Amino acid sequence: MSLDASEVEKIAHLARLQIEQKDVAEYASNLSSILDLVEQMNAVDTTGVEPMAHPLELAQRLREDEVSEENRREDLQAHAPAVQDGLFLVPKVIE
Repeated sequence: MSLDASEVEKIAHLARLQIEQKDVAEYASNLSSILDLVEQMNAVDTTGVEPMAHPLELAQRLREDEVSEENRREDLQAHAPAVQDGLFLVPKVIE
């Protein structure tokens, strides 16, 4: 699949990306190569192939759920600018 300059500019607009006009041709070439690779992967017959979460069959090593450090909350919160009920208070960042 080949993308032209107008399609790259439309994709950039939708993604809220600002692309220099001189770079549009290179973006078109790179994106077209990616889409060609996706087409090749879609052409592979995967009938009977079971989906997997990881390509290697490894077992996850688990450890005992034990406390490994002492509770230093009060020491750490002593340096905080604002604390309430054992929690750090931070300024609101979302309106």
